[in-house]
Parts: sequence; C-alpha cells; structure tokens
Amino acid sequence: MTTDERLALIERNTAEILGRDELRALLDAGATLQHYIGFEISGLVHLGSVLGMAKVRDLQRAGVRCRLFLADWHTWINDKLGGDREVIRRVASGYFAEAHRAALRSVGGDADALEVVLASDLYDQHPDYWATVIEVSKNTSLARMQRSISILGRNEGEQVDFAKLIYPAMQAADIFAQHVHIAHAGLDQRKAHVIARDVATHIRINALHAPDGHVIKPAAVHHPLLLGLRKPPMWPVPEDRMRDAYAEMKMSKSDPQSAVFVHDSPDDIRAKVRRAFCPPGTADFNPVLDWIDKLGFGVMGGPFTVHRSAENGGDVSYRAYGEVRDAYVSGALHPMDAKAALADHLVELLAPVRAHFERPEIGAMLGEAERAAS
Repeated sequence: MTTDERLALIERNTAEILGRDELRALLDAGATLQHYIGFEISGLVHLGSVLGMAKVRDLQRAGVRCRLFLADWHTWINDKLGGDREVIRRVASGYFAEAHRAALRSVGGDADALEVVLASDLYDQHPDYWATVIEVSKNTSLARMQRSISILGRNEGEQVDFAKLIYPAMQAADIFAQHVHIAHAGLDQRKAHVIARDVATHIRINALHAPDGHVIKPAAVHHPLLLGLRKPPMWPVPEDRMRDAYAEMKMSKSDPQSAVFVHDSPDDIRAKVRRAFCPPGTADFNPVLDWIDKLGFGVMGGPFTVHRSAENGGDVSYRAYGEVRDAYVSGALHPMDAKAALADHLVELLAPVRAHFERPEIGAMLGEAERAAS
C-alpha cells in the first residue's frame, strides 16, 4: 500500500490523531511501526473495547505491529478487583486477554498476530522502566499530574492517595519502554498521551527514535467513546452542560444496564437495548443512534437494515448513518424499530465472542472475572 492508503486506514473512524505529520514521515521512511493499546483489569469487557479492537484491525491492515497491554500494576494502583495482585494477574492473562482476542476476531482482525503483554512482565524484563518513570516525572509538574487523574476515571481535584499521581507518569513510561510509535486508546486517555508527547524529546532513557536516529514523539490515535444506554442526568441538556453531559454518559463497566458486554446473550442484548434512552426526533445524546453510527457503520461497515412488518412500512436498508439520522429525526424511523434493528446487528457482531466463551475453559475465566468484580 501507499503511504496515503496506510494513513487512511490508521485515521479511519478516529476521534483524533496527534502527530499525524510525524506518523506520515515514519511511514514514508519505511519504519516498522509498533502500536499499543492498554487496559486496566477492571469489570467486564464491553462494546467500548470492540471499538478499540476495530481500530487495531485497521492498524494491522496498515502493516502496524499491534500489542494489547494488560495494565495489572495500574489496576492495583486504581483499587480495582479488591487490590488483590494475584487475582488481577490471573484475570488479566486469562479473561481479559481472551475477551479482547475474541473481540478482535469478531471485527475481522488477526487475533493470532496480536501480541499480548502483561505490565508486570514488561517491568521485570526492563529494569530501566522505573528510571523512565522518574524521567517522565522530572519533566512533568505536580499540578499537571493532578489534572491528569481523570485518566483513572477520577475527578480533577479529587482527594487521592499519592500512588495515583504516579499513574500518568507510568502510562507515559509504558509507551517509551515498549518503543511505541502509535499510542492508542479512547479519547478519555488523551491527557496521558499528551504528557508522553510533551516529554518525548527531553528524556534520555528509552527515548523513541526514527530510522535515521533522531528522537521523535509518539503519535496518539484516539477512537471515540460510546455513550451509555442511560438517560443523561439532566434532560434536556442545557447548552452550558453539553460537554459534561457527554462525559457523564460514557458507557460504564460499573453500571451493567448502561453497557453491553461482549459475551452477553442475545436475550440480554435485546433487553438492554430495548430499555435504552432513545428520545424521539433527536439524535443528540441518543445512545441508540450513537451505537448505530459507531458500531453499525463504523465497525460493521453498513448497510443498516431495519426489519418491519408491511403495516409499518416494510423492511428498509440505510447505506449511510446520515440516512438513518434523517429518517429518525423526521419520524420515518420509529425508536422501537431502531432499537430492534440495533439489537439484531449487535447479536450478529458479537456471535464469535459468545461462541468463544461457550468453551468450558474460557467460560471458567469469565466466571472468575465476574466473581472478582462483584
């Protein structure tokens, strides 16, 4: 593929790319690009990870070496899974790895080519990792670390133990220790990636180099976040609260009714989507329309087909999200029909994941993760 074709795949369905021009230069130079996407080991894996794995699929097709980073140390710092490090490691290497491999297969990616790395193993194998954490910290202010705790799902200004202030520096150091050219995550992880880019030319240990030897910054690829299925805390949303409302509506593992998990049964998927907030006549803050856009078209590629009785207008197929949005806002597409069609598409999308977790040994991993998260 040409550089333009590879870059188009990398950019596809992203919320933003930081360092696009630098990424183009690396592609032009013929560099073998290393990617990573990292996850805390918390709760069960939901559709947000499917968006992430769809981006991994695109990166693989663009010739990028892709890595899933299982952040067990970060999970411990953030008080997840009871802080039991042995349980965290088992759930990471078992359930979390299997769920993400299965999600990657479900979107047409190459799960066998996905490298899976546990943070503990990386740190054991790279004794200079902690020196990199210090270097990142020496080039970042305390105030900035405090502002960056939102990457942990914490509110800015919240009282936290000191270990949580180390978390952003560790996340940046993870990028350098793995010699990552493309740091990838949802848009909520932006602050950590900006720290990594800002300190990249100031660190000496594990600095990232271009093929000609000069020090470069990692690019940051951010996929969009999915809205949760719940109604916003305030409806209608006041203009001055719109940004906050989107953040508050983000799909959450801790609220099972706001999320669809990748191994949910067809009945569970349909029940959750049927109860979803879906205000008639508007696509704004509408999770059903949001999922049709990002999953029905962004991940599955469309078309989006709605099955209806002849009395209700018969079946209709939409070739682009704009057609769905216009039909919905005009009233030509009823909320219940949109929900039913979305549920059908999700049941189809997640069929390979459900089949994977029907294997007894994989199902046992899910059972342990459910117990650890409860």
